[in-house]
Amino acid sequence: MKVLMLNGSPRQKGNTYTALHEMEKVFQQEGVEVEILHIGNKDIRGCIGCRKCAEAGKCVFDDMVNETAAKFQACDGLVVGSPVYYASANATVVAFLTRLFYSTPFDKTMKVGASVVAARRGGLSATFDELNKFFTISGMPVASGQYWNSIHGQMPGEAEQDAEGLQGMRTLARNMTFLMRGVALAKERYGLPEREPFQRTNFIR
Repeated sequence: MKVLMLNGSPRQKGNTYTALHEMEKVFQQEGVEVEILHIGNKDIRGCIGCRKCAEAGKCVFDDMVNETAAKFQACDGLVVGSPVYYASANATVVAFLTRLFYSTPFDKTMKVGASVVAARRGGLSATFDELNKFFTISGMPVASGQYWNSIHGQMPGEAEQDAEGLQGMRTLARNMTFLMRGVALAKERYGLPEREPFQRTNFIR
């Protein structure tokens, strides 16, 4: 089992990292291979809708998005963490995910996804929902914990005082491990679900 974790905070060792690291410890205990990539402080531009990736198999902007694509394809689970800015994820991580998901041609069906959000106080649920949409549009089951996957803290290190938030991260990691193992067993026995040819219906023709 392999899990790829994306730290969408500009602060490499801030409260978002605290949440991800708490999960990382459980994954390691469970024998799951983990890699954390720090993307929140990178210069990542947004998608321009050129659709050249459909021809090239990768994004025309050759940056960390393309570097991450192979790791995304190889992993069994993806965890995305972000701080909350104006009840939304960090714009850098949104740009990164938009291009990563759109430009990668491989089938993401049944890779397990989980999102983790950190904030001083509010906007957590909106950001949590925003990040989960990348998974659900891609046929990826979403792992859940014991609450919405959030942790509180403003200054770096404050999240370590959020006992409930930290427990939620550990629960999420255990549930995600269980789900990945269940998917692996099901794929071995039954294969992936049948996929019908995609029917695209536009509102205006």
